[in-house]
Amino acid sequence: MKLARYAADGETHWGIRSGDALQALTPSGDGEAAALGLLLNGQQGVVATGQRHRADQVTLLPPLAAGATIFCIGLNYKAHVEETGRDLPPQPSVFIRTHASLVGAGATVIRPRVSVAFDFEGELAMVIGKSGRYIAESAALDHVAGYTVFMDGSIRDYQKHAVTAGKNFWRSGACGPDIVTADEIADPEQLTLTTRLNGEIVQQSGTDLLIYSLARIVSYLSEITELRPGDIIATGTPSGVGARRTPPLWMKAGDRLSVDVTGVGTLDNSVADD
Repeated sequence: MKLARYAADGETHWGIRSGDALQALTPSGDGEAAALGLLLNGQQGVVATGQRHRADQVTLLPPLAAGATIFCIGLNYKAHVEETGRDLPPQPSVFIRTHASLVGAGATVIRPRVSVAFDFEGELAMVIGKSGRYIAESAALDHVAGYTVFMDGSIRDYQKHAVTAGKNFWRSGACGPDIVTADEIADPEQLTLTTRLNGEIVQQSGTDLLIYSLARIVSYLSEITELRPGDIIATGTPSGVGARRTPPLWMKAGDRLSVDVTGVGTLDNSVADD
Protein backbone atom coordinates (compact mmCIF):
# COMPACT_ATOMS: atom_id res chain seq x y z
CA MET A 1 0.00 0.00 0.00
CA LYS A 2 1.16 3.53 -0.79
CA LEU A 3 0.04 6.38 1.45
CA ALA A 4 0.33 10.04 0.47
CA ARG A 5 -0.35 13.30 2.27
CA TYR A 6 -1.60 16.03 -0.02
CA ALA A 7 -3.55 19.26 -0.42
CA ALA A 8 -6.67 19.42 -2.59
CA ASP A 9 -9.66 21.77 -2.66
CA GLY A 10 -8.25 23.82 0.20
CA GLU A 11 -7.94 20.81 2.53
CA THR A 12 -5.15 18.51 3.63
CA HIS A 13 -5.71 14.77 3.27
CA TRP A 14 -4.05 11.43 3.81
CA GLY A 15 -4.86 9.11 0.95
CA ILE A 16 -4.18 5.69 -0.53
CA ARG A 17 -2.56 5.88 -3.95
CA SER A 18 -4.00 3.60 -6.61
CA GLY A 19 -2.65 4.21 -10.08
CA ASP A 20 -3.28 7.85 -10.95
CA ALA A 21 -5.86 8.35 -8.17
CA LEU A 22 -5.78 9.09 -4.44
CA GLN A 23 -8.55 7.84 -2.14
CA ALA A 24 -8.92 10.35 0.70
CA LEU A 25 -8.96 9.11 4.28
CA THR A 26 -10.12 10.65 7.53
CA PRO A 27 -8.52 9.81 10.88
CA SER A 28 -11.07 8.73 13.46
CA GLY A 29 -10.78 8.88 17.22
CA ASP A 30 -7.28 9.35 18.51
CA GLY A 31 -5.82 12.02 16.23
CA GLU A 32 -3.72 12.05 13.10
CA ALA A 33 -0.53 10.36 14.34
CA ALA A 34 -2.34 7.57 16.18
CA ALA A 35 -4.70 6.99 13.26
CA LEU A 36 -1.76 6.91 10.85
CA GLY A 37 -0.15 4.27 13.06
CA LEU A 38 -3.28 2.16 12.91
CA LEU A 39 -3.48 2.53 9.15
CA LEU A 40 0.18 1.66 8.64
CA ASN A 41 -0.32 -1.49 10.68
CA GLY A 42 -3.47 -2.59 8.87
CA GLN A 43 -5.83 -1.99 11.78
CA GLN A 44 -9.07 -0.07 12.08
CA GLY A 45 -9.10 3.62 12.88
CA VAL A 46 -9.13 5.37 9.51
CA VAL A 47 -12.11 5.58 7.17
CA ALA A 48 -12.47 6.54 3.52
CA THR A 49 -14.23 9.84 2.91
CA GLY A 50 -15.56 8.92 -0.51
CA GLN A 51 -13.43 11.66 -2.07
CA ARG A 52 -11.09 10.65 -4.87
CA HIS A 53 -8.54 12.99 -6.38
CA ARG A 54 -6.44 12.74 -9.49
CA ALA A 55 -2.79 12.52 -8.46
CA ASP A 56 -1.77 15.09 -11.07
CA GLN A 57 -4.24 17.63 -9.67
CA VAL A 58 -3.09 17.70 -6.05
CA THR A 59 -0.11 19.19 -4.21
CA LEU A 60 1.93 16.50 -2.54
CA LEU A 61 3.06 17.29 1.00
CA PRO A 62 5.76 15.63 3.09
CA PRO A 63 4.22 12.44 4.55
CA LEU A 64 4.53 13.76 8.10
CA ALA A 65 1.91 13.35 10.79
CA ALA A 66 1.37 16.34 13.08
CA GLY A 67 3.79 16.04 15.97
CA ALA A 68 6.06 13.50 14.23
CA THR A 69 9.76 13.73 15.01
CA ILE A 70 12.20 13.69 12.07
CA PHE A 71 15.36 11.86 13.11
CA CYS A 72 18.35 11.87 10.78
CA ILE A 73 21.45 9.69 10.87
CA GLY A 74 24.75 11.13 9.68
CA LEU A 75 27.88 9.33 8.46
CA ASN A 76 26.23 5.97 7.90
CA TYR A 77 27.94 4.80 4.68
CA LYS A 78 31.64 3.92 4.89
CA ALA A 79 32.51 5.56 1.56
CA HIS A 80 30.82 8.78 2.67
CA VAL A 81 32.71 8.75 5.97
CA GLU A 82 35.95 8.28 4.02
CA GLU A 83 35.22 11.18 1.64
CA THR A 84 34.63 13.49 4.61
CA GLY A 85 37.93 12.49 6.21
CA ARG A 86 36.16 11.60 9.44
CA ASP A 87 36.55 8.55 11.65
CA LEU A 88 33.84 5.90 11.67
CA PRO A 89 31.30 6.95 14.31
CA PRO A 90 31.30 4.68 17.41
CA GLN A 91 27.48 4.84 17.47
CA PRO A 92 24.78 6.24 15.17
CA SER A 93 25.24 10.00 14.74
CA VAL A 94 21.84 11.65 15.28
CA PHE A 95 20.35 15.05 14.52
CA ILE A 96 16.79 16.29 14.10
CA ARG A 97 15.09 18.28 11.32
CA THR A 98 12.03 20.48 11.65
CA HIS A 99 8.83 20.13 9.64
CA ALA A 100 9.35 23.59 8.14
CA SER A 101 12.66 22.46 6.62
CA LEU A 102 10.93 19.91 4.35
CA VAL A 103 8.74 20.05 1.26
CA GLY A 104 6.93 17.30 -0.61
CA ALA A 105 7.60 15.68 -3.96
CA GLY A 106 7.31 18.05 -6.91
CA ALA A 107 7.80 21.13 -4.75
CA THR A 108 10.66 23.59 -4.93
CA VAL A 109 13.53 23.46 -2.45
CA ILE A 110 15.07 26.81 -1.59
CA ARG A 111 18.71 27.85 -1.67
CA PRO A 112 18.94 30.55 1.03
CA ARG A 113 20.24 34.00 0.15
CA VAL A 114 22.99 33.76 2.80
CA SER A 115 24.85 30.84 1.18
CA VAL A 116 25.77 29.22 -2.13
CA ALA A 117 26.87 25.97 -0.42
CA PHE A 118 23.57 24.11 -0.94
CA ASP A 119 24.29 20.38 -1.06
CA PHE A 120 22.25 17.25 -1.85
CA GLU A 121 21.97 14.06 0.21
CA GLY A 122 19.68 11.28 -1.01
CA GLU A 123 18.47 8.83 1.65
CA LEU A 124 16.13 5.97 2.51
CA ALA A 125 13.84 6.80 5.43
CA MET A 126 11.89 4.56 7.79
CA VAL A 127 8.43 5.40 9.13
CA ILE A 128 7.53 4.19 12.61
CA GLY A 129 4.14 2.52 12.93
CA LYS A 130 4.19 1.18 16.49
CA SER A 131 5.32 3.00 19.62
CA GLY A 132 8.23 1.66 21.61
CA ARG A 133 11.00 2.39 24.10
CA TYR A 134 14.12 0.27 24.68
CA ILE A 135 13.33 -1.80 21.62
CA ALA A 136 15.53 -4.86 21.09
CA GLU A 137 17.29 -5.03 17.72
CA SER A 138 15.63 -8.39 17.10
CA ALA A 139 12.21 -6.72 17.28
CA ALA A 140 13.11 -3.31 15.86
CA LEU A 141 11.78 -3.73 12.33
CA ASP A 142 8.42 -4.81 13.77
CA HIS A 143 8.05 -1.15 14.74
CA VAL A 144 8.75 0.06 11.19
CA ALA A 145 5.52 0.24 9.21
CA GLY A 146 6.84 1.75 6.00
CA TYR A 147 9.53 3.50 4.01
CA THR A 148 9.86 6.73 2.09
CA VAL A 149 12.48 8.72 0.19
CA PHE A 150 14.35 11.61 1.82
CA MET A 151 16.53 14.47 0.56
CA ASP A 152 18.59 15.89 3.41
CA GLY A 153 19.48 19.25 1.82
CA SER A 154 22.42 20.79 3.65
CA ILE A 155 23.81 24.33 3.86
CA ARG A 156 27.43 23.33 4.31
CA ASP A 157 28.95 26.58 5.59
CA TYR A 158 26.23 26.91 8.24
CA GLN A 159 26.67 23.23 9.08
CA LYS A 160 30.17 24.19 10.25
CA HIS A 161 28.49 26.53 12.76
CA ALA A 162 26.28 23.68 14.02
CA VAL A 163 24.59 20.64 12.50
CA THR A 164 21.19 22.01 13.52
CA ALA A 165 21.89 25.27 11.67
CA GLY A 166 23.04 23.64 8.44
CA LYS A 167 20.23 21.09 8.31
CA ASN A 168 17.18 23.18 9.10
CA PHE A 169 16.96 26.04 6.64
CA TRP A 170 13.40 26.69 5.50
CA ARG A 171 12.34 24.38 2.62
CA SER A 172 15.89 23.07 2.21
CA GLY A 173 15.00 19.35 2.22
CA ALA A 174 12.29 17.07 0.91
CA CYS A 175 10.44 13.85 1.72
CA GLY A 176 8.03 11.64 -0.22
CA PRO A 177 6.28 11.11 -2.51
CA ASP A 178 4.61 8.30 -0.55
CA ILE A 179 4.98 5.99 2.41
CA VAL A 180 5.27 2.47 1.02
CA THR A 181 4.14 -0.04 3.65
CA ALA A 182 6.74 -2.52 4.88
CA ASP A 183 4.89 -5.55 3.52
CA GLU A 184 5.78 -4.36 -0.01
CA ILE A 185 9.54 -4.20 0.71
CA ALA A 186 11.02 -7.71 0.95
CA ASP A 187 14.35 -6.52 2.37
CA PRO A 188 14.97 -2.79 3.00
CA GLU A 189 18.71 -3.45 3.17
CA GLN A 190 18.81 -4.79 -0.40
CA LEU A 191 17.64 -1.65 -2.20
CA THR A 192 19.48 0.72 -4.54
CA LEU A 193 19.56 4.45 -3.85
CA THR A 194 20.33 6.78 -6.77
CA THR A 195 20.55 10.58 -6.70
CA ARG A 196 20.54 12.53 -9.97
CA LEU A 197 21.26 16.23 -10.43
CA ASN A 198 19.97 17.54 -13.75
CA GLY A 199 19.78 13.94 -15.00
CA GLU A 200 23.35 13.00 -14.08
CA ILE A 201 23.98 10.34 -11.43
CA VAL A 202 25.80 11.92 -8.47
CA GLN A 203 25.17 9.27 -5.81
CA GLN A 204 24.46 5.55 -6.07
CA SER A 205 24.71 2.81 -3.46
CA GLY A 206 23.04 -0.28 -2.13
CA THR A 207 21.43 0.04 1.28
CA ASP A 208 23.35 -3.11 2.22
CA LEU A 209 26.37 -0.81 2.70
CA LEU A 210 24.92 1.01 5.70
CA ILE A 211 27.35 1.05 8.64
CA TYR A 212 24.56 0.81 11.20
CA SER A 213 21.68 -1.46 10.23
CA LEU A 214 18.11 -0.22 10.22
CA ALA A 215 17.37 -2.38 13.26
CA ARG A 216 20.33 -0.94 15.16
CA ILE A 217 19.23 2.61 14.38
CA VAL A 218 15.68 2.00 15.63
CA SER A 219 16.92 0.28 18.77
CA TYR A 220 19.44 3.05 19.50
CA LEU A 221 16.93 5.86 19.06
CA SER A 222 14.46 4.06 21.31
CA GLU A 223 17.05 4.18 24.09
CA ILE A 224 16.93 7.98 23.86
CA THR A 225 13.20 8.52 23.55
CA GLU A 226 9.93 6.75 22.83
CA LEU A 227 9.43 6.26 19.12
CA ARG A 228 5.87 7.04 18.04
CA PRO A 229 3.67 6.34 15.01
CA GLY A 230 4.52 8.68 12.17
CA ASP A 231 8.09 9.40 13.29
CA ILE A 232 10.51 9.50 10.36
CA ILE A 233 14.09 8.18 10.51
CA ALA A 234 16.36 9.17 7.59
CA THR A 235 19.13 6.58 7.51
CA GLY A 236 22.09 8.45 6.03
CA THR A 237 23.52 9.34 2.63
CA PRO A 238 26.13 7.55 0.50
CA SER A 239 29.24 9.11 -1.01
CA GLY A 240 29.20 11.61 -3.85
CA VAL A 241 27.93 14.71 -2.04
CA GLY A 242 28.72 18.03 -3.67
CA ALA A 243 30.91 19.33 -0.85
CA ARG A 244 33.50 16.59 -1.41
CA ARG A 245 33.94 17.13 -5.15
CA THR A 246 36.66 19.20 -6.84
CA PRO A 247 35.40 21.79 -7.48
CA PRO A 248 32.39 21.55 -5.13
CA LEU A 249 29.07 20.85 -6.84
CA TRP A 250 26.40 23.03 -5.27
CA MET A 251 22.70 23.11 -6.17
CA LYS A 252 21.57 26.35 -7.78
CA ALA A 253 18.37 27.94 -9.04
CA GLY A 254 16.94 26.07 -12.01
CA ASP A 255 18.46 22.72 -11.06
CA ARG A 256 16.37 19.56 -10.77
CA LEU A 257 17.17 16.90 -8.22
CA SER A 258 15.83 13.35 -8.21
CA VAL A 259 16.31 10.71 -5.49
CA ASP A 260 15.17 7.20 -6.33
CA VAL A 261 15.02 4.17 -4.03
CA THR A 262 14.03 0.92 -5.73
CA GLY A 263 10.57 -0.21 -4.70
CA VAL A 264 9.99 2.90 -2.57
CA GLY A 265 9.69 5.69 -5.11
CA THR A 266 11.26 8.69 -6.77
CA LEU A 267 11.43 12.09 -5.08
CA ASP A 268 11.73 14.91 -7.62
CA ASN A 269 12.30 18.56 -6.72
CA SER A 270 13.34 21.74 -8.44
CA VAL A 271 15.66 24.36 -6.91
CA ALA A 272 15.03 28.09 -6.55
CA ASP A 273 16.73 30.99 -4.81
CA ASP A 274 15.24 32.54 -1.70
